[in-house]
Amino acid sequence: MIARIWKGYCSAETAESYEALLKSTILPGIHRVSGYCGALLFKRQDQRGGTEFTTMTLFVDLEAVRRFAGDDYETAVVPAAARKLLARFDDRSEHREVVFSDLQLPGRDS
Repeated sequence: MIARIWKGYCSAETAESYEALLKSTILPGIHRVSGYCGALLFKRQDQRGGTEFTTMTLFVDLEAVRRFAGDDYETAVVPAAARKLLARFDDRSEHREVVFSDLQLPGRDS
């Protein structure tokens, strides 16, 4: 399994809208990609007073990542609606091979 890790940064004014867009539209939309296994979304307040969002999307292999992101699979995939809300973001995503997981996430409404 491959973890794709990417960061985007929002101002305090746009963080809530960006989080809602990720949860309602962007991350659920990746389910159309064969080999997509799910995502984790992390957030924290950054030192500039904004919010840092880290997404970790999981794929069965690099071929599935390429189906999502294209041949230059490290290039960030940032839809136009997200770009409008982000103050800045990583141009490239990082990828790691998942060698162990024992995630047992309780059911969540959010």
